[in-house]
Amino acid sequence: MLVLYVSVAIIALFVVWGLLSPAGFGAAASAAVTATTTNFGWYYLLAVLAFLLFCGYLAFGRYGQIKLGKDDDEPEFTTLSWFAMLFSAGMGIGLVFWGVAEPVSHYLKPPACITPETPEAARAALKYSFFHWGLHPWAIYSVVALCIAYFSFRKGEPTLISRTFRPLLGQRVEGPAGKLIDVLAIIATVFGVAASLGFGAL
Repeated sequence: MLVLYVSVAIIALFVVWGLLSPAGFGAAASAAVTATTTNFGWYYLLAVLAFLLFCGYLAFGRYGQIKLGKDDDEPEFTTLSWFAMLFSAGMGIGLVFWGVAEPVSHYLKPPACITPETPEAARAALKYSFFHWGLHPWAIYSVVALCIAYFSFRKGEPTLISRTFRPLLGQRVEGPAGKLIDVLAIIATVFGVAASLGFGAL
């Protein structure tokens, strides 16, 4: 319960800040995003590429045959049902909104030194859109989902992000370090969902 109370308290502070000072909150959020993308954009690109390569290694290597459950477990849903659930729950409003808005946005205001509303801008717009909505984001989702599924269904751990760190942290995942990981995971999830829904609603 401590993880829940701490997470709710931190999220509530941000909500109150946004309600009392929308302009200040917006400016701070904008500055944080700008600083992050400016200073860590290179790291983000390399990390996403690493996720994609790691997924390929897992899928086509010797670990691709490991069941995400006990050896005698059978799948509860068909492959088609899983794809339907992934696309409806995993993409949802983000794909509905940004599927059109993102390429148009990049076409009108292309990144780097590209002239807006030109064939070159159109090509760049599609490149960025495919990067954001192609295999790369799915690789990130897949690695996180695989970690949780493996430790939960095969190792019998609780369905917590912290428990996926057991090989690195050992018993410390059940102490303050594990609780901190879970608090950060909850906050990141809430903020990520809020951002997706907010952009879609706008």
